[in-house]
Amino acid sequence: MAYGLLKGKKGIIFGALDDRSIAWKVAEHCHAEGAEFILTNAPVALRMGTINALAEKVGAEIVPADVTVQEDMENLIKVAMEKYGKVDFILHSVGMSPNVRKGRPYDDLNYEYFHKTLDISAMSLHRLLQACMNADAISEWGSVVALTYIASQRTYPGYGDMADAKAMLESISRSFGYHYGYAKKVRVNTISQSPTVTTAGSGVAGFDEFIGNADRRAPLGNASADACADYCVSLFSDLTRMVTMQNLFHDGGYSSVGEAPQGS
Repeated sequence: MAYGLLKGKKGIIFGALDDRSIAWKVAEHCHAEGAEFILTNAPVALRMGTINALAEKVGAEIVPADVTVQEDMENLIKVAMEKYGKVDFILHSVGMSPNVRKGRPYDDLNYEYFHKTLDISAMSLHRLLQACMNADAISEWGSVVALTYIASQRTYPGYGDMADAKAMLESISRSFGYHYGYAKKVRVNTISQSPTVTTAGSGVAGFDEFIGNADRRAPLGNASADACADYCVSLFSDLTRMVTMQNLFHDGGYSSVGEAPQGS
């Protein structure tokens, strides 16, 4: 059921690859709630995925942008402002680790890969927010949400250097949220989502056990990608105007549980 929570709002959604992507679900839900937005991803990801089908479904323009290239980010913001003026919301759903993809364990990282992990998965949020602030691209009381995972705070061996990147992402959200909040009343938050079956998530070693363990421990079970999209909509809406600089767990209660139920 749609409530019109985003009627008249404009945005940018990063990271939709295919219909398993959380960003894909967010785009569908934002569209249902009345928003207009630009879809963006790296050129290589656009070639690999099926984003054109999503763009046609929700009536969105696709603007390629490599989040590690400042000029790409600035051009994306320029296109968005030419189309909409200022935007009201942005989803940062971006993360990739060459070390994880190539099976490098945490105690034997390739440091060039590690730098790429941090650049793509964390520094990109700072690059995005700085480009937006410099262009005054986000409306007052606008909302930026980045997706993270509890491995930023606890050790999950198979998650590798992505855990460090998520910790950095959350820190950037707090730090830039402070500055953007004072300057323009812009909100910046992270959502720590349950392990979710996506193209990126499935690349983590032992993912099936990973997701099964979380589902058993969470009193409500794992949160789906669709449920995460609903939560993103709420944070983009005017109903959460006073929420900023927070890491918000959306995991069925998993983050507060100390041990699994008996027999699990």
